[in-house]
Amino acid sequence: MKNQQPTETRSKGKALASLAALGSAVLAFSCCLPLLPFLAAAGAAGSSAFFVELRPFLVAASLGFVALGFFQGWREKQCGRKPSRWSTVLLWFSAVVVVAFTFFPQELANLVADLVGRWH
Repeated sequence: MKNQQPTETRSKGKALASLAALGSAVLAFSCCLPLLPFLAAAGAAGSSAFFVELRPFLVAASLGFVALGFFQGWREKQCGRKPSRWSTVLLWFSAVVVVAFTFFPQELANLVADLVGRWH
């Protein structure tokens, strides 16, 4: 049973790195789209202005967390452990989202605005 705990811990670490990357990417993306559209316009504009200043740091954190997740997955394989399918899928999903939010923030903001506009 001792061998299971490090595997679970490493898989959790990879999953946490993936979730942290997603969170950082969403915050970096929020400069292009108001964070919570249900807030008053002034509050939403204020949050966007705040996050636009932090965007370079949030993008760097997102890329760093994705890299950490891939490194942890590589180390897991080097140690002869099989990574969990859930953490691997989450890591790849995070990587795709981070790359999309990093290189296409305005296009994604327009897409989200169009989708929200169709609902109302």
